[in-house]
Amino acid sequence: MVDPTLDSEAVLHRFNRLMQELLEGSFRRNAFRPWEVELLLDIEACDLGGANRREILRRYQKAVQRHMERGGTAPLKLSEYLSRLRARREGRKRAPAHP
Repeated sequence: MVDPTLDSEAVLHRFNRLMQELLEGSFRRNAFRPWEVELLLDIEACDLGGANRREILRRYQKAVQRHMERGGTAPLKLSEYLSRLRARREGRKRAPAHP
C-alpha cells in the first residue's frame, strides 16, 4: 500500500497533511500517492455523515499516529480503526463486572 521508498516518519507526515486538508475541507494539491487515494476512498466508503464526522476523523488521526509510533509502516484504514473500536466496545459489554 505505501511507497517502500518512504520511511514511516515521511509516511506519517504525508498522512497528517492529508488529514489536515480533509478536516479543513480543501486540498491544496492535485497529486496524491496511491496509498493516499486508497485511504480517501476508504474514508468515503465509511459514510461518516453527521455532526461527529470531524471528531471521528481527529480520533482516527491520533490512532494512526500511535500506530505509526509503535512501529507501523502504513496508516490504518478508517474502516479498520472503526472495526477495532466496535470490537473493543463489544468486548467491554461482554466482560463480567468486577467486584
